[in-house]
Amino acid sequence: MKRANLGFSLIELMIAVVIVAILASVAFPSYQRHMLRGTRAEAQAQMMEIAGRQGQYLIDNRAYAGSAAALGITIPSSVASNYTIAINAPDGNPPTFTVTATPTGNQTKDSCGTLTLTHTGAKTASGTGTCW
Repeated sequence: MKRANLGFSLIELMIAVVIVAILASVAFPSYQRHMLRGTRAEAQAQMMEIAGRQGQYLIDNRAYAGSAAALGITIPSSVASNYTIAINAPDGNPPTFTVTATPTGNQTKDSCGTLTLTHTGAKTASGTGTCW
């Protein structure tokens, strides 16, 4: 009587490991790009909120605010840990403002680079690709 072969051979196990490694090498970069896009979208939403509050601030004060604190906005930690948000509102007539989100840490790998939003609604990015 022959005994049935129980378990896997070393070759079968190595083939399975190679297949998993190939799948992981394709999936992980895609996951990283997805995470960068998600974080960028959070920063863009924060910039849009700042722009909306700037409109109300202009009506109330006849000038734009120079900081998020003046607008009563706290930058969420999920944005602050990946971007430095700056508001530039120089004195002048007519009043203007520019909101800039500069990537920090791991977010510097994002191809869009620094994001900018102006008082006219113009949205730009220092990098490449479709960023807004």
